[in-house]
Amino acid sequence: MNKETTMNEIISFAKEKGFVFQSSEIYGGLAGAYDFGPNGVELLNNIKAFWWKENVQKKPNYYGLDSAMFKHPKVWEASGHVGGFSDPMAECKNCNTRIRVDKELEKIGVAADEKMPEDEINRLFQEHAEEISCPKCGKQDFSDAKAFNLLVKSNLGDFTSAGSDPVYLPGEACQGIYLNYKNVLDSMHPKIPFGIGQINKAFRNEISPRNFLFRTREFEQADTQFFVEPGKNKEAFDTIKAARWQWYLDLGINPKNLRWSQHDNLVFYAADAWDVEYNFPTYGFDEIEGVHDRTDYDLTQHAKHSGVDLSFNDNGNKFTPYIVETSMGLGRVFLAVLAEAYQREELAEGDERTVLRLQPNLAPTKIAVLPLTKKDGLPDIAQDIYATLSETYNVSYAVSGSIGKRYRKADQIGTPFCLTIDYETKDDNTVTIRDRDSMQQERVAIDELPEYFRNKLS
Repeated sequence: MNKETTMNEIISFAKEKGFVFQSSEIYGGLAGAYDFGPNGVELLNNIKAFWWKENVQKKPNYYGLDSAMFKHPKVWEASGHVGGFSDPMAECKNCNTRIRVDKELEKIGVAADEKMPEDEINRLFQEHAEEISCPKCGKQDFSDAKAFNLLVKSNLGDFTSAGSDPVYLPGEACQGIYLNYKNVLDSMHPKIPFGIGQINKAFRNEISPRNFLFRTREFEQADTQFFVEPGKNKEAFDTIKAARWQWYLDLGINPKNLRWSQHDNLVFYAADAWDVEYNFPTYGFDEIEGVHDRTDYDLTQHAKHSGVDLSFNDNGNKFTPYIVETSMGLGRVFLAVLAEAYQREELAEGDERTVLRLQPNLAPTKIAVLPLTKKDGLPDIAQDIYATLSETYNVSYAVSGSIGKRYRKADQIGTPFCLTIDYETKDDNTVTIRDRDSMQQERVAIDELPEYFRNKLS
């Protein structure tokens, strides 16, 4: 990431190169909702695949899950979301713009978060009233902060009738794991400790969605819930915390742009909580993942409200497991990866290129197949190579424009390798392979290409 890179530059680049579009843009757009374009969906899927491989596939005591988004209304009562899932909001008395008070206080260096009691956050708000202005009209005349519930109500079958409990879209993805804890026990017969991993959607009724993909109304979470015997949660927490840090390094994030931040104000049931924060262009350091020791709160609550025993019996030792959670916002991590990889480079003779230095396993397209010209049979050879390589990799094909311009276009979307079919290919069945990062080239025989890329992209 270049020092001078701004988030506006990243946002413009993301649209221009087919990574992220504003949702419903032809109708003026919908705040807090975004669509992932052709390159964006590939990058996002590659991040998901890497997360799943490291957090589920490679761990013998972890199990995967994909739970339904609609859940019984009592789930959200048991979890505390109906009564306590809220942000402290205040309204400008001049223009009716709403602000999130805890975030405005943080901007001026005051420690505050959404878990504070209403009277406490209002005390801080009043003490610093002269330092906080309305982002729309500039006035400093606000109502008191009040809790605004973030659950998104929906309609579903019989729940639409008068007097019935409302149904909600999930405020967080992890509840599906707690609801299926007993099903996993009964079907897979794991031993404690064990984990369940899931990638799923969550929805927040954000009044002021902002900062591009960072705070949206619809997003995906990649969560793991690790079920452990009480008393062994601290050791599990430290081990998981270290593993999550390493995952970001393996993702290609510079450790200088990462840091841990421990929660000062814990929710009442938590024993410990830390956030992984990334140093975004313009925005600065902010949370991309949380690691939480949730004690036995979740299973205890669901056992109480459902009447189903959710304890674990280990040879007569019966207990309700503690849970160590990891919860990652995929949109935020996507944005961090994009910002980390984005570079503008000055080359020889005043030339310049934009390049995404993505890890090869994350790149939307792995190989660009480029016939040097549109004639003399070169496209036919290129199409045969494309057909072979596309069985294994996401491969692009381009024949229009100079070869230099095609190289630059491939660099811009992070393609690690460009494969050029030229006139020499017709003589000796070799092609030129250009490396994105070094821009160095080498000749490789066509029949050696599968092994070559297997070694480079494994």
